[in-house]
Amino acid sequence: MESIEFTIQNYFFSHSLLFSKLNINEFEMGINIIRSAFERGKKIITCGNGGSASTASHYITDWNKMVNLATGKKFRGISLCDNIGLITAYGNDISYDEVFAGQLKAIMDEGDLLVAISGSGNSSNILKAVEYANSIGGNTLAIVGYDGGKLKELSKNAVWVESFDMQLCEDVHLMFGHMVMKTLCGSSIKQ
Repeated sequence: MESIEFTIQNYFFSHSLLFSKLNINEFEMGINIIRSAFERGKKIITCGNGGSASTASHYITDWNKMVNLATGKKFRGISLCDNIGLITAYGNDISYDEVFAGQLKAIMDEGDLLVAISGSGNSSNILKAVEYANSIGGNTLAIVGYDGGKLKELSKNAVWVESFDMQLCEDVHLMFGHMVMKTLCGSSIKQ
């Protein structure tokens, strides 16, 4: 793995190299999975740790607000990262590994969609959430980086950002959320 000195120019250059090797079909598939869940009135639930938790929350903020404003339809989005009381209750009383799976047991139904975001794809609390979602007939979509980790294999579907630079992965993961929003809203790209 070759690294280059950080400069603003090199950061943009690293993105351009990464963009050239992304699988656009995976991005389209991921968007279509979310669109299908939305059109069927299913819950769309997100989770992640650290920066990915912020991305999970950002997804739901954009999707709930903008899709509803654009279409007039309810977007049934929930981020498992947004209730600090629940997160700390599961973490303290049971295990941090259960902070997401525990919440899913209370709200997820068959056919709902879990969007699990992880740079490494190896966070045990994310893996447990996907295992639970799969076990009850939920659909699962991993948004991953690095080599995809265990999450890429465990999830029914995956959008993979093939980079071992966490910040580049997180940048593209956030972009995916904006692509979903623009697609569902029927937005054009403003120049």
